[in-house]
Amino acid sequence: MYAVEFRAMVKNGVIEIPPEYRDKLQENVKVIILTEEKQERSDIIGKLLDSPLKIADFEPIPRAEIYERS
Repeated sequence: MYAVEFRAMVKNGVIEIPPEYRDKLQENVKVIILTEEKQERSDIIGKLLDSPLKIADFEPIPRAEIYERS
């Protein structure tokens, strides 16, 4: 038995076999599909990293000023 592994997107129920494997996969094949589940972030930092807030005229505090405040 010959085995290959590759990542692919499913488009309209079809998985395209990469060109480098097509010659070796001409007949019947056994298919095992592994999907990656999306992990939802529940913390506010994760949500902000995924979808940052856009604030007009925002200017981050300079590093030196941050240390002056502490």
